[in-house]
Amino acid sequence: MAGHSKWANIQHRKGRQDEKRGRLFAKISRNLIVTAREGGGDPATNPKLRTIVEEAKAAEMPKDKIEYAIKRGTGEIEGASYEHMRYEGFGPAGVALIVEVLSDNMQRTVADIRSIMKRHGGNLGAPGSVTWMFEPKGLIVVPQELADEETVFTAAVEAGAEDVQGDEDNWEILTAPEALTTVVEAVRDAGLMPERAELTMLPTNTTPVEDAEAPKVLKLLDELNDNDDVQQVYANFEISDAALEALAS
Repeated sequence: MAGHSKWANIQHRKGRQDEKRGRLFAKISRNLIVTAREGGGDPATNPKLRTIVEEAKAAEMPKDKIEYAIKRGTGEIEGASYEHMRYEGFGPAGVALIVEVLSDNMQRTVADIRSIMKRHGGNLGAPGSVTWMFEPKGLIVVPQELADEETVFTAAVEAGAEDVQGDEDNWEILTAPEALTTVVEAVRDAGLMPERAELTMLPTNTTPVEDAEAPKVLKLLDELNDNDDVQQVYANFEISDAALEALAS
C-alpha cells in the first residue's frame, strides 16, 4: 500500500479539516456542474453523474450543495462554464503525473500548472506521454474498524468488485469504472459507510523514489492539489511507509 494510494489516504485525512473540506466541496461541485451539463441532471440516466454524486456523499457534502451544482450544470441556475482538461508530465525522480483540471480559464490554468511543475523540478509532457502507465478504476475506501475482511469482501465481490486490499487503517475495494456505483450501493446495503468512493487512475507500474527525494515529489503533488482548478492528481511513485508518515506528520 506504500506509494500513491497511501498518500491519497493521508491527504483525505488532512482534508477533513473545515478549510480543506470546503475546497474539496468546491472541486466536487465543478465536477457535478460539468457532468450534468454533458450528460443531463438525472443520476438515473447519467451514470457518470451518479458516480460523482456517490463521491460527494462519501465526502459528506450537503444534499443542497449537490442539487445546486447539478442545477447549475443543467442551466437551471446561471454560473461560470467549466471545461475539462488532462495534463501529463513528469516530476522529480522521473515520477509520472496526470493532472485533471476543470477551469473557466484554460490559459490561466495551464500557465499555473506549468509554473508549479517547473518550480518543483517537473515538466509537462505531450498528451499520451504517461497515460499508458495508468488504468481507470473505481475505488471505495471503508475504514477497517467498521467490518472484518470477510464481510467487506463478500459484499463487494458479490456486487462485482474486482479486488479488496487492506492496510493498517482501511479496506480498499477496486472495481471496473462502470461498476463503482453498484458496488458502493452493495457496501452501503451491508451496513458499511464508505469513507471515499471515486473514479481514479491506478499506475500499472511504479517508480521507486529514495527517501531523500520523497519531499520534493510530495511538495509538488501538494501544491498541484492546492490549486483551485485541479480536480485530481495521479502519480506512479513508490515511497517507503516511513518517509510518507514522516512527511505527513
